[in-house]
Amino acid sequence: MTDTVSIREGLLAGRALGLRYRLALPRAALRGRNGVRLGVQAGASLDFHDYRDYHPGDDLRHLDWGVYARSDKEVVRLFREEVAPHVDVVLDASRSMRLDDSAKAPAAVAVAAACAAAADNAHCSHTVWLAGERMEDLPGSRGDPAVWQEPAFDATVSPASAILHAPPPAWRRHGVRVLISDLLWPVEPDDIVRRLADGAAALTVIQLLARAEEAPDWRGPCRLADVETGEYADLLVDATACAAYVAALAQHREGWSAACRRYGATFVSVTAERLAENGRLVALETCGLLEAG
Repeated sequence: MTDTVSIREGLLAGRALGLRYRLALPRAALRGRNGVRLGVQAGASLDFHDYRDYHPGDDLRHLDWGVYARSDKEVVRLFREEVAPHVDVVLDASRSMRLDDSAKAPAAVAVAAACAAAADNAHCSHTVWLAGERMEDLPGSRGDPAVWQEPAFDATVSPASAILHAPPPAWRRHGVRVLISDLLWPVEPDDIVRRLADGAAALTVIQLLARAEEAPDWRGPCRLADVETGEYADLLVDATACAAYVAALAQHREGWSAACRRYGATFVSVTAERLAENGRLVALETCGLLEAG
């Protein structure tokens, strides 16, 4: 991605790249209770398919009272749409994802679009969720990325609160989840990773940074501005300060990577300007999220 690519161009570029792949689906996302692979095109949404144990918050209308009467076991009836493979993509909607003079925002939507196109190739449904002040689905994101509404990336808070306290009620259990964010928020990574991994078959955390954020050269007088709060500080930055920043970023990244390892998730870091190399999403292939089609 280059600095001049628009968000719409990023969506279309990501879609084109994703069509070359299939989303890698773990066994838990491919199988119902009886071990049968399911496709999203088989059966209507009201077709009964299987049972699973009742979880607090499940719709009581789906409880099978006959099974309960016979066995004293609380189970709910599953329908085809609830057990088909599915991916939920959580996209950080904060202002820091739309960094001026960088490819960060187009790259973020390109990754989301690539995941959606690869999910389609794997006969897997998908939804993109914008995490800002609250969690809401991106209009059109259950369909082709070409018709998605462009995210504004205008949230003035980090996505932490939305993820921890207001996750979407429609998040699919036993599905694949993907978080796309710069992760530059003051939060305990374990809390976020644990919440995202809860009930999922697999979780991939993608840290997306602009080249200027990974290896800054800010030596001299600088005004550092917080794009989300509007606060700023005028500083004189030298080589020692730049080196300290790089070291702190590496420590921060390792904290997220370690949290992912503890909860069985995958962590990968991507530079926006180097997202696609020779027409391939190498980082997403290497981490096992995408498989060549």
